[in-house]
Amino acid sequence: MGAREYDLVVIGAGPVGENVADRAVQGGLRVVIVESELVGGECSYWACMPSKALLRAGSVLRAARAVDGAKQAVTGELDVAAALARRTRMTHDWDDSSQVEWLEGAGIDLVRGHARLAGRKRVEVTRPGGGVVDLIATHAVAVCTGSAALLPNTPGLREIEPWTSREATSARSAPSSLAIIGGGVVGCEMATAYASFGTDVTLVARSGLLGGMEPFAGEMVAEALTAQGAQVLTGVDVVSASRDDIGRTLVLSDGSSVTADEVLVATGRVPRTADLGLESVDLKPGAWLDVDDTMLVQGTDWLYAVGDVNHRALLTHQGKYQARAAGDVIAARARGSHVDTSRWGTHVATADHDHVPQVTFTVPEVASVGMTAERAEAAGINIRVLDYDLSWVAGASTVSDDYRGQARAVIDREREVLVGATFVGPDVAELLHSATIAIVGEVPLSRLWHAVPSYPTVSEVWLRWLEAYRRP
Repeated sequence: MGAREYDLVVIGAGPVGENVADRAVQGGLRVVIVESELVGGECSYWACMPSKALLRAGSVLRAARAVDGAKQAVTGELDVAAALARRTRMTHDWDDSSQVEWLEGAGIDLVRGHARLAGRKRVEVTRPGGGVVDLIATHAVAVCTGSAALLPNTPGLREIEPWTSREATSARSAPSSLAIIGGGVVGCEMATAYASFGTDVTLVARSGLLGGMEPFAGEMVAEALTAQGAQVLTGVDVVSASRDDIGRTLVLSDGSSVTADEVLVATGRVPRTADLGLESVDLKPGAWLDVDDTMLVQGTDWLYAVGDVNHRALLTHQGKYQARAAGDVIAARARGSHVDTSRWGTHVATADHDHVPQVTFTVPEVASVGMTAERAEAAGINIRVLDYDLSWVAGASTVSDDYRGQARAVIDREREVLVGATFVGPDVAELLHSATIAIVGEVPLSRLWHAVPSYPTVSEVWLRWLEAYRRP
């Protein structure tokens, strides 16, 4: 068969690739998407959705036990098998049939197999059963291959066959003990989930928990994990790993050791570009792909990189935001239409820089958007920090009989706008979007004074922040 021609070839059918393809099709382009695993990608089967499903049972149980009247009705313990079964339903038992149906309905062609660039606007796909499909892009190729777990070169670590986030979210049973290396979002969320299952969890985090966020966030999560029975070890490295009949053992830099049935490595991510054929277009295999705000790879006029693979913001929702911009701009450029690359224009992902929202579904939840106080100061912004104990808000007492939480607003004094917000506490994820709107919209504090929070809700923290700011 000869080469197949499309306006756009998308490599990777996760949420990011699906959105790039969908927006381009809506813009009138002929699009094919290539996937080597499951349509729906990491988020649907090994990350966002299964991890939140694993966390939910424990979260609901804790919430009930924190309210008098409800806690008396809780007469049993968490059913681990049922929680795992619910996770499996959420992933459709790792079957992508429904996602394939969506592609067909959206008018997007699918080719299964491993894709490699074979020169400018050319993609070769090796099919699972053998054979190669040649694809030619008349306008653009979009790389949406995402990222994979980073395995450090610690002696013995690969040999003990550790879990990555994939194994942690797809496990068919809970181990009796689990050692986690890494104190980032994946490490903290999986520590929370497995501790709720009764697993003996040890979390090893050299630099503390949730680095890059406000310090109190990691401190409160560490306290909560300890209260759940987990052991949190900070300030130490794993120097070697080994395996025997007893289990997997990690030797730490202070001379101590941890032995567990399973070890989860959650120390970061690497781009899935090692076997992508980047060398055929003079790019470095295995590297992150540097892009402009339209997701066009620097130095090219046809290659786009969207989502984790460009290292701008390794979050599904942010990748989908980039995808909407990329799909629209690819279609606009193909049609010769106007392209809007102004700061908040239709065809750019401006919010990637200083306006990224994120929720960490630990106990307590951590919701943040924009800059931390440290980052804002480093950027030369004259800031004022407003801290408030969320338990003092009237709505907190209706949520829980023992509410513990903290909120921080970072204010740009000169412009009198919010540039960062962090909430830590039960169910604070639902507070985040209001802060995101305030930051993205650069809403003046004087106008926010007229945005009246309903009573009694935890969102009344907004009024407390504004009152504090108005005080001399």
